[in-house]
Amino acid sequence: MANVSMFFGYILKFFYNISNDYALSIVLFTILTRLILLPLTFSQMRSMTAMKMIQPEVDKINKKYKNDKQKQGMMLQQLYKENNVNPAAGCLPLLIQLPIIMAMYRVVQDPVKFVFAGDSSLYAAADRGFFWIKSLTDKDIINIGGVNLPFILPILSAGFTYLQMKMSSSKSSNSQGSEMAQSMNQSMTMMMPLMMLWWGLMFPAGLVLYWVTGTIVQVIQQYFIGKYEEKIMANKANNSSK
Repeated sequence: MANVSMFFGYILKFFYNISNDYALSIVLFTILTRLILLPLTFSQMRSMTAMKMIQPEVDKINKKYKNDKQKQGMMLQQLYKENNVNPAAGCLPLLIQLPIIMAMYRVVQDPVKFVFAGDSSLYAAADRGFFWIKSLTDKDIINIGGVNLPFILPILSAGFTYLQMKMSSSKSSNSQGSEMAQSMNQSMTMMMPLMMLWWGLMFPAGLVLYWVTGTIVQVIQQYFIGKYEEKIMANKANNSSK
């Protein structure tokens, strides 16, 4: 993991040399990461759109085999396989992000080592804050009446994560029969925002900035890719009905 963190540090230093702003370097690094993961996002959205298109078939299977859960599960799995559908596709990008976050945590926690090659004076000049954020290595808090309170980033982190999860779950099955997938999606939709809120309260602002930026980019990607995939699927359905 140390080698991965060092590699990320090199990339952040490259962006810092271009932008002369450490916070902006994190934003640019995040956008680059999301672009690299774009093929996975395409695959995710294609699977979820296909799930939406085969929903009538799913409902038929659920109704036909409602008293035989084993047979129902087998038929659903066969249907998913034939249509290249993964009911849990919406969770995959979040899981893949976790190793990246672990490596980024070390970078943000110790930028002098991983980004600025041991030059603490260079980092001191670079860490000028970002909008309301006073320091990217500290938690995002605001002092009111002598009490430190969590501020904007943790709330943004939870809010955009919830939006992203809702967009994903709306593309997947809403059927009562796909109980396991539905239950997992519902649990993740509630659990992930709460987890991101907690992370935002506990971890350095730079890491939370990375997550918020990445989630915003992913929401934008999901919206436009979803529209594109729905159009493709609709054309396929029209052609097959002719």
